[in-house]
Amino acid sequence: MPVFKYSAQDLSGRPITGEIEAFDPSDAKNKLRNNRLVPLKLVVVRDRTHINKKAKTPSFLEQITAPKVKSKEIQIFTRQFATLINAGIPVVESLGVLIQGSTTPVLKNVLSKAKASIEGGKALADSLSQHVTVFDNFYCNMVRAGEASGALDVILGRMSVYLEKTEKLKNQIKSAMMYPVMVLLVAALVIALILIFIIPKFQDMYKTSGSELPALTQMVIGLSQWLQSYWWAALIVGVFVPIGVKNFYATEDGKKAIDELLMKIPIFGDVFIKSGVARFSRTMATLLSSGVPLLDAIEVGAKTVGNAVIERYLLRSREMVAVGKGFSGPINKIPIIPKMVAQMIEIGEQTGSLDTMLGKIADFYEDEVDNAVKGMMTLIEPILLVFIGGIIAVLVLAMYLPIFGMADAVTKGQ
Repeated sequence: MPVFKYSAQDLSGRPITGEIEAFDPSDAKNKLRNNRLVPLKLVVVRDRTHINKKAKTPSFLEQITAPKVKSKEIQIFTRQFATLINAGIPVVESLGVLIQGSTTPVLKNVLSKAKASIEGGKALADSLSQHVTVFDNFYCNMVRAGEASGALDVILGRMSVYLEKTEKLKNQIKSAMMYPVMVLLVAALVIALILIFIIPKFQDMYKTSGSELPALTQMVIGLSQWLQSYWWAALIVGVFVPIGVKNFYATEDGKKAIDELLMKIPIFGDVFIKSGVARFSRTMATLLSSGVPLLDAIEVGAKTVGNAVIERYLLRSREMVAVGKGFSGPINKIPIIPKMVAQMIEIGEQTGSLDTMLGKIADFYEDEVDNAVKGMMTLIEPILLVFIGGIIAVLVLAMYLPIFGMADAVTKGQ
């Protein structure tokens, strides 16, 4: 538990300094007020808790090459693990049961190694933290908090609910992104086939006419000729540009730049911000309700938010909370966070129910993301149809303009 050095006044106005042990600055202030002291300043001097012990951060190469376990499988494992622990079965035996019932080779291998590590004398959280590509820092911190509080089954149950809600939110964002991407890819393929195979037939027909072609027709024919000659270049660009963007996004600067860009995109940007708020609020609510101190909860929540811009703002807020300020003040100063969030957090701090209030924020914004995605899909579909139809209409018009010209010439000649 963190220890705070405080400056305060008693009821007579006499200055008093000292140290107090508390979960977070809000808890420290409440304890001082209960002792008839008016808190003036709080500074963390040491932290006796090791809840937020850092796991080794995997390198970019490890993230790519390491065997993956689907988040749905982790969620199922967590719920089953919670059920077994709640039934009074020891951790090692519970892991043995889950290893036998697992159908995922990677997860079975990781759990077998964790079980052997526990039998060798290590704690469950430390054993899981050796496999950071499967059990991330948030997961290990929650398990560590459960071990420290003696309520591992309760915290595992909360984690399974958290993982389920997070997976649902992630799938909503993916579905919102995948639909337009897939439609555009299919449209690009159809247009490329038209340019490579259909347009040349019109070109051969126009060669015999001897008349000058309209500018639009010449432009489309030129694009067709280029694509016939350099189709391989277009293919390379189509394959390697997404790979390059993905690798760039894996870097710190790249993630920041792309996240900033995504939040500025009309319609999509609002969904990204709301999903970030929902994910951060859900993470913090789960951590705080499990007994994790506020400073640790902010840091872990910021790292799991999935948005580099929001993460940077939240880590700055943590620095202000560490020197004794409330959490709602720094949140209120973040320009991309809705004001309602700061107001609800302030109410939570005042009533001592910050975890409950954060859970309500998460519920609200998860519903907002759900509604926004449904509205976005309704809006995007006609926009894509008009866009793709417009491109095909231009191609058709470009090919039939010379025919219209020839028909006019024949009519005038008669």
